[in-house]
Amino acid sequence: MTTFTDAQIPALTGRTIVVTGANSGIGRAATGMLAAKGAHVVLAVRDLAKGRAAAATMTGDIDVQQLDLADLASVRAFAERFTEPIDVLINNAGLMIPPLGRTADGFELQFGTNHLGHFALTNLLLPRIRGRVVTVSSTGHRTGTIDFDDLNWKRRRYRAFPAYSQSKLANLLFTLELQHRLTEAGSPVIATAAHPGLAATNLLGHLENGQSPLRWLQTNFLRHLAQSEEAGALPVVYAAVADVPGGSYAGPSGFLESRGAPKLVGRSGAARDSALARRLWTASEELTGVTFPLTAASGEHTSGPPGHDRQIP
Repeated sequence: MTTFTDAQIPALTGRTIVVTGANSGIGRAATGMLAAKGAHVVLAVRDLAKGRAAAATMTGDIDVQQLDLADLASVRAFAERFTEPIDVLINNAGLMIPPLGRTADGFELQFGTNHLGHFALTNLLLPRIRGRVVTVSSTGHRTGTIDFDDLNWKRRRYRAFPAYSQSKLANLLFTLELQHRLTEAGSPVIATAAHPGLAATNLLGHLENGQSPLRWLQTNFLRHLAQSEEAGALPVVYAAVADVPGGSYAGPSGFLESRGAPKLVGRSGAARDSALARRLWTASEELTGVTFPLTAASGEHTSGPPGHDRQIP
């Protein structure tokens, strides 16, 4: 059992950390912890006003920049603007079981935001990343499947939780293949993943809809079991700063990984499937037009194709 707390976060002066979706929930909590240790933390947020309001509650070297992961043009613009070295990129932003929606590029909203937006962002920023990429997944990945015939729910009847689970499984498959590619390229950068357990954040907000059959569970059960945003952020911070191996996955150490101090945890068999990870990576490149920017032979950076013409499965 680990006992990692915010007191064990090392001094981070001189480090630059980018956190997506950092204006609320575990992203905001993680940002506060990291900034308090001296890091220059960039809040990459869709709503600048909310980002600035969140930053105003924190102490430290904090910057707020606009990033809409549901719009590849915004992802590209952010990557073009951001020219300084990045020590840690935390792919935290996400949606959980919203009604059916589409990104600006026509992707199903959860798959497009939770996975494809971060896939594109990471690869576009990778030439400037020198430490670690942390991607936030969920225990919901365990029920996830990747339907390559209909990744974006254009032919199936949309079901919000299976779509969410697909996106969270995609986060872990992305981490698996990213670490493989970084290793093959001889890069010192590592890819890790984390999940917050059951944390009381606004991600559960869609369950408050009166039409949701889960509303009673959310209001009368889940909220009582959930740990705080700060406790939920600790596995993410652990994956970002602790001495952990590439490809590792952190989560709470308590019952059913719902709460407790962070430790390295297991994942589903599907999330360990390297062939599935490679296939998803190829599909993600085709959908986003963004490719891995390092050469396998030397680790040198290459530029990917602009590629905006694609078919959306």
